[in-house]
Amino acid sequence: MKLTHLGTESGTSGCPTAFATDRGTFVIQGWKVTDGDALAEMRRRGLPEHETAVEIPAALLKHLPLDDA
Repeated sequence: MKLTHLGTESGTSGCPTAFATDRGTFVIQGWKVTDGDALAEMRRRGLPEHETAVEIPAALLKHLPLDDA
């Protein structure tokens, strides 16, 4: 998978960051969600065990293109 850096909101620390892939998808680097209540709610809504969730600042979304990557 080839990643293209789209932007970050954290200055020089490198996190959170948005990337586009050569698969027409995005990879988001953020803070791993570890809150038990939040994870339970996401599981209830269908988050499978083989997936995880990350938290990002809303400002990071400005780096995602409105059309396909």
